[in-house]
Amino acid sequence: MGVPEKLAERMSMAEQHEYLRARFSRRTMIRGGAVTLGAVTGGAFVPGGTARAAEPARHASPAAERFDGALVAPFGRHLAWGNDPRTEITVSWQVPVAVKKPFIRIGAHPWDLSRKIEAEVRTLHTPAGVGASGDHTQYYLHAELTHLRPGRTYYYGVGHQGFDPAERHLLGTLGTFTTAPDHKAPFTFTAFGDEGVGYHGLANNALLLGQNPAFHLHAGDIAYGDPSGAGKTTDTGFDSRTWDQFLAQTESVAKQVPWMPAYGNHDMEAWYSPNGYGGEEARWNLPDNGPDRKNLPGVYSFVYGNTAVISLDANDISFEIPANLGISGGTQTKWLEAQLKRFRASKDVDFVVVFFHHCAYCTSTAHASEGGVRQEWVPLFEKYTVDLVINGHNHQYERTDVIKGDKVTKKLPIGGTAYPETEGVVYVTAGAAGRSLYAFSAPDSYEGHEHETDSVASFVNTKDGKVDETVAWSRVRYLNYSFLRVDVTPAPRGRQTALTVSGIAETGDRIDHFTVSRRAK
Repeated sequence: MGVPEKLAERMSMAEQHEYLRARFSRRTMIRGGAVTLGAVTGGAFVPGGTARAAEPARHASPAAERFDGALVAPFGRHLAWGNDPRTEITVSWQVPVAVKKPFIRIGAHPWDLSRKIEAEVRTLHTPAGVGASGDHTQYYLHAELTHLRPGRTYYYGVGHQGFDPAERHLLGTLGTFTTAPDHKAPFTFTAFGDEGVGYHGLANNALLLGQNPAFHLHAGDIAYGDPSGAGKTTDTGFDSRTWDQFLAQTESVAKQVPWMPAYGNHDMEAWYSPNGYGGEEARWNLPDNGPDRKNLPGVYSFVYGNTAVISLDANDISFEIPANLGISGGTQTKWLEAQLKRFRASKDVDFVVVFFHHCAYCTSTAHASEGGVRQEWVPLFEKYTVDLVINGHNHQYERTDVIKGDKVTKKLPIGGTAYPETEGVVYVTAGAAGRSLYAFSAPDSYEGHEHETDSVASFVNTKDGKVDETVAWSRVRYLNYSFLRVDVTPAPRGRQTALTVSGIAETGDRIDHFTVSRRAK
């Protein structure tokens, strides 16, 4: 049984959600294998796409409790690219209790959703005694769509037995997504890290949607279900239900903009798996082209237009927070170099953007810079002339000059242009998405409020602990909530193509802008 009909008439969706949670709070994990999904190709349904089999437990349709599915609304919809954004995308969502026969409907028009594809269920059980949400099960659903047409907008709705988005009174629950084009065209993407749940994250999400991005990069520390962030089972304060709030908070954007995360230290939830990523594997369905799916599920790459994007897991090389230090055995760094080499050789890729959590260069008084990143990856960024590196971890906005060998090769003032082919790499810390802010040791300096400082006192985390340093590369510092907007402008072969990078405050004001330019292939 679900919420009684008369009672349901007086309750909001959120109140029904909590009523059903309280009534069906104790569940067992349902174990199963992968399911076969369908693919959509230009209006025709083609069977044969498959969902990946991986932990945690998953099944096509778990044994649901006996209640009316019409009283349970899906929530927390979020999209993610597959390996090829032109033809592959995953739609993911959540339900508060086990439902019967979950599915997705998809079509080229909102009035034509006749293609119905069975969804995969991944159940995530938090063990008894773990935080405030112990002995609690969450239900995440995923549908991988393949053989889509490039540059097409599709309509979709998610549902289950008793809740069919194709019914007239539920058409308002439909979402859309647009696949990547099969040619070079202008586009925008956004990025930030360290969001959590709260007003500032919600406000930034509203601004993100207004940028009309093709996709969004989340540079780790996503929901803060584990507020300790050490990646240990002894951490206190864990509450898996924080993820319910987070996915509801981001749904307005993520239901139509692919939301591509990298994993930070607060995303290692040690109660679910040895590497701490069992919970993330339940919640996300990311590209599977990384070097080590078992240990590094948040490492992957994709190409959109003329831009290659690489997501890395800096927990693997972090001296500061060593819970997963060395977990890849060096395979991640080898894979990174192979990816960089491949993308630089590709005639279709002009720009390479890399994002991950721990900062290569930051002067925050909290975490500052990660020596493991400088040791393992920065030499590769310089060797293969990476165009932009985006980090989180430190809860503020900071942007460097152009750097090579830890030294400034060119001052990059607000409005300036960097040429990575000959000059070096620019690093942006965009960790002010929503969590409480940190501090700088030097005054703020941002667009319209420049305060040039020749040197800034900071430190770097090394295998021997914190090492003080005085740096000259801190160009822009802004201590308030913000995010990153990147506009990509292709050009004919042989001409200059550009990334225009802007820091946008929660107020909507621009706090920084600069250009990265190189010769188009």
